[in-house]
Amino acid sequence: MTLGLLDGRPLPRTALDHRLAALRTGPRSTALPQPGSSEDRQLTRWVAQVLLTEALCEAVAAERDLPVRSTGPARLDQQAAVELGSITAAAYEGSAAVRAVYAVVTADVEPSAADVAHYRTLTTRPPSAVWHLALPDGELEADPDTLPAALAEALREAPPGTWVTAGPWTAALLAVRTTPEERDPTTDLTEAARRAAFVRWLDHERAQRLTLVEGLEHPGDPAQPDNHHRH
Repeated sequence: MTLGLLDGRPLPRTALDHRLAALRTGPRSTALPQPGSSEDRQLTRWVAQVLLTEALCEAVAAERDLPVRSTGPARLDQQAAVELGSITAAAYEGSAAVRAVYAVVTADVEPSAADVAHYRTLTTRPPSAVWHLALPDGELEADPDTLPAALAEALREAPPGTWVTAGPWTAALLAVRTTPEERDPTTDLTEAARRAAFVRWLDHERAQRLTLVEGLEHPGDPAQPDNHHRH
């Protein structure tokens, strides 16, 4: 009847039973695995790890006297959820204590100037023209370099809005716009670096302070019997 141990102190399984019951009676219950199946046991392990992560961060928040404001669940975008991992992402979304600890642990994490410059080198593209065209059957926007060369040349030479024909193609160039320059990536890189730092910190704290119990191992643990990805 133990969820796990935090600093050697047993945590009751009650929270796990309640969380699972809520899932099994909730709006997505039909998507859950069959009770008693291997997949169901893996779900139980996964929920247990979410709860242990929440309990660990609640302890850290209390130790550091952090303000924990219960403002309802948060929502991560897909990239953030992937970078944190499903267990940590679920704990972050559902627990104000996890979010409070995250904010403190990652507050000083910033990408280096070299990292930002390297990212710009890899991703920055010069502004380019986009043509707004009228066609006999509608309108579209296109990069002029993707058009048939003869049609693009004819459109360049004709006044705006003039219908031109080049071979089998007929079109009119209605307007030209320039794609915007790449936005500053610093904010995105900072958030990614903070997520990576939090994952490293949390992995260390879990290893130091949490003790898992039989049947509630990490679902990815290759030693537990329901992990079907053992090599």
